[in-house]
Amino acid sequence: MMSETAMRFAALCSRAAERRFLKKLVASKPADRQILRINGQLLDLSGKIVLQLETRTADGKALHENLEPENAEAIAAALCGFGQVNLLCDGAEAEYRRSKSGSETILGEKKFLSALDAYGKKIEIRAHNRAKAYLFDGSEPFLFELGVADKNGRVYDKKQPKFRQINRFTEHIAEIYKYLPATGKLNVLDLCCGKSYLSFAVYHYLTVTMGREVEMVGIDRKRDVIGFCAETAKNLGYTGLSFHACDIDDYPYTSPVHLTISLHACDIATNIVLGKAIELGSEVILSTPCCQKELLQNLETHEYDFVTKYPMLKKKFCDAVTDALRLARLEANGYTAAALELTDPDDTPKNILLRAVRKKDFDPSSPAAKEAKRAFDALCASLVGDKQLYIKG
Repeated sequence: MMSETAMRFAALCSRAAERRFLKKLVASKPADRQILRINGQLLDLSGKIVLQLETRTADGKALHENLEPENAEAIAAALCGFGQVNLLCDGAEAEYRRSKSGSETILGEKKFLSALDAYGKKIEIRAHNRAKAYLFDGSEPFLFELGVADKNGRVYDKKQPKFRQINRFTEHIAEIYKYLPATGKLNVLDLCCGKSYLSFAVYHYLTVTMGREVEMVGIDRKRDVIGFCAETAKNLGYTGLSFHACDIDDYPYTSPVHLTISLHACDIATNIVLGKAIELGSEVILSTPCCQKELLQNLETHEYDFVTKYPMLKKKFCDAVTDALRLARLEANGYTAAALELTDPDDTPKNILLRAVRKKDFDPSSPAAKEAKRAFDALCASLVGDKQLYIKG
């Protein structure tokens, strides 16, 4: 049986939908761990206005349900089981919250009703199409704090590529989530974090969407950027997310690492990040490399002169070989590794994601592990001789 508070909030949603006041409905903090969130919006289906609820599941599915706007009971039933529901409308918003103890409240109800009563127009409702569904829809507070979206959840036009990148990277997090511990606190690192778009996205996904306790650390040498990130985390109330201005070799790591991420660490920085993640025994590594110059400047083999005699092709060759060597290094250290597409190439040419998952039964002293290490060393030697480069580990 629905509580009086839940039904009152559902009636609020229904009235807003009937008046075409509703722009977006977002349900989060699900009790069912197999569900990530619900995104709701008004759609025009062949002339009929419906409230479409899209349920995103942990296995990557998107399930759709079309409700009649006036059916408050159906809306209440669909939103049952969520600890937070945000109702975003044209110039007003309201929020339903249910605590772990079961107490319920509606924030902003009176102001919302006043705005609804004064509302004299109808928002434009888009016709049904197959627009891509994202894990984030723009209403998440961290996107506003980072300047990606406005307070109403509208993603700025110039930030659309960044928004897509954030969503796609987080989809990769959803895909590797099954390799992380199922219970207990998750320890996450973002090395060479920069402005930390991904730190905030990953932290939000793991804590808000998946309901996990997370201790996440972002590290970068740029003190001004780290200061901004620390202040942003404080403003958002992200108590488990901290930032530190130092070299990644100087940070005092203490906890076992479950996930290491890094976005566009330049040139040898990616090699350093991978080396640190391997050293710490990170269970999963997601890294997007950038500006691969070390091999380009130190290539000694003449076997591929038919390619490398052309400067542009030499650069592309060294980019691909550098990332292949990184994957080989990860495999030699007990990981199952792959190169994946991060996002649409039109958004960024730096579009490769290196993904590595640590093998549970890996024995570095086994004959197979020793042979993999020998093969990796031999491959490096064939390309750069005996030079001591970061790419060799």
